[in-house]
Amino acid sequence: VEAVNPLLSFHSAVSRQDADNWPAAGWMPEQRMTREEALRSMTIWPAYAAFQETVMGSLSAGKLADFVVLDRDIMTVPDQDILGTAVIATYIGGKPVYEKR
Repeated sequence: VEAVNPLLSFHSAVSRQDADNWPAAGWMPEQRMTREEALRSMTIWPAYAAFQETVMGSLSAGKLADFVVLDRDIMTVPDQDILGTAVIATYIGGKPVYEKR
């Protein structure tokens, strides 16, 4: 069971490793998600499952605009660097609710 940490979940989905980067080759590596699949599994796909895809799940005009700003691009960094990612801002409904100082 993983901790409720979206960055750890993203890392685990794309690397099939835990927070200690174990196992080295990944657990059942053939089940790795692409980064796009991992991102969608945490955004638009749950919104679709909840019949809310017109309201949330992606950044589009008229949607809620709940999102985070990260200190690096988790879509391109090496797998092991995903875990070192920091949230530098959080927006809910398009309004800032957290900013790292």
